[in-house]
Amino acid sequence: MITYKIFFMKNFVLFCCAVVALQGLFGCSSGQTKDGYGWLKNAIDTSVKQLEETVADVGDSVCLPRSIWTGYDMDFLCSQLQRDPATFKDSLRVKPVKEALGTRRYCASIYDWTSGFFPGSLWYAYLLTDNENLKTDAVKYTNYLYPVREYKGTHDIGFMMNCSFGNAYRISPSDSVRQALVQTADNLCGRFDSNIGCIRSWDFGKWNFPVIIDNMMNLDLLFYVSHLTNDTKYKEIALKHAGTTLKNHFREDQSSYHVVSYNNDGTVELKCTHQGKNDDSAWARGQAWALYGYTSCYRESKDAIFLQQAENIAALIMARVKTNDDIPLWDYDAPAMPDTPRDASAASITASALIELSTLAKDGQIYLDYAEKLLKSLSSDAYLAKTGTNQGFILMHSTGSLPNGSEIDTPLNYADYYYLEALYRYMQVKGLTYKSL
Repeated sequence: MITYKIFFMKNFVLFCCAVVALQGLFGCSSGQTKDGYGWLKNAIDTSVKQLEETVADVGDSVCLPRSIWTGYDMDFLCSQLQRDPATFKDSLRVKPVKEALGTRRYCASIYDWTSGFFPGSLWYAYLLTDNENLKTDAVKYTNYLYPVREYKGTHDIGFMMNCSFGNAYRISPSDSVRQALVQTADNLCGRFDSNIGCIRSWDFGKWNFPVIIDNMMNLDLLFYVSHLTNDTKYKEIALKHAGTTLKNHFREDQSSYHVVSYNNDGTVELKCTHQGKNDDSAWARGQAWALYGYTSCYRESKDAIFLQQAENIAALIMARVKTNDDIPLWDYDAPAMPDTPRDASAASITASALIELSTLAKDGQIYLDYAEKLLKSLSSDAYLAKTGTNQGFILMHSTGSLPNGSEIDTPLNYADYYYLEALYRYMQVKGLTYKSL
């Protein structure tokens, strides 16, 4: 009997070892995947629930969620900007009425620069889960933006239409969607000045011909339409803009100015900021825009100068961000105080860009590893909202435009959009599907 027990136990141990070995060989999809990517499944599930609740709450009204209404305190702004309250002008700032504070803020109209991000988030949520209800909602909110195809008043038509109609065409192509994208791209090209070599960003303000680093993001629309039409003019304008921006926007440490304004002959009028701490500071989201834009430019051109610039910016970000969770302060040069706001939107954009860069660069693993750290931080309780909270937005603690007293330490629809895009890109690189989690 004892001999039999020993024989049985030895063989049982060998059997268990064999099972473990086989699970290792086949990826242990029922164990390792769930244990290793539990944060990812929770992130997707939470995001979907937030989006679904928001859709149900908004109903059939033509309302596109943007953020939550927040106010500001002048002493706090001055402490963040390190300026004298006695000389700091408050004339451009408008506080929301007291009753609005803490409520959902909607886009002012379909022509709001952020109007495409909520439809885009629904498209990415559909891509992540294959939930047909999300696709139906994405179509509905995308259709609201159809008149934007005729708008010519800002470079942000790239954001507005590529995030909504661009994703729509990638997922569910139709002739009307294609035509809307081409028309929008033509309007964006109409803002290009060949003497200056850039697309004009804004039609307001004190500047002669302002070009902001954010404009690098809207080149993706031109790249996409160049593929759709087999017309290289869109790509050529995009790359010319990128080259001029590379020449004039960046400092020796590879950080970027926010605004560069040009004279009509193409010379630089001035370099300054509109949303950063000061003219010479490194506004966090601006660095993320730059990283994303130059990664896209290399993907489309295979010009090594754009890859080098993307890697230079990535190195800057990884060296300059000193927070314990790698989510940057709203400006790299903001005072390191406990109440200094973070910017989850900058982290989301950075994560998405780094995942793509990891597939293009020779030593891409360092970028994927850093992006994974960002995504895990964003997916923690510190940033990922609990279901039913945060007015339906996915991420907490973003900063829109602190110097202008706008959207400080609040959710932002573009933080959610690039977070979902980063999750999708991460799953593509890792070869994961929602069902495997």
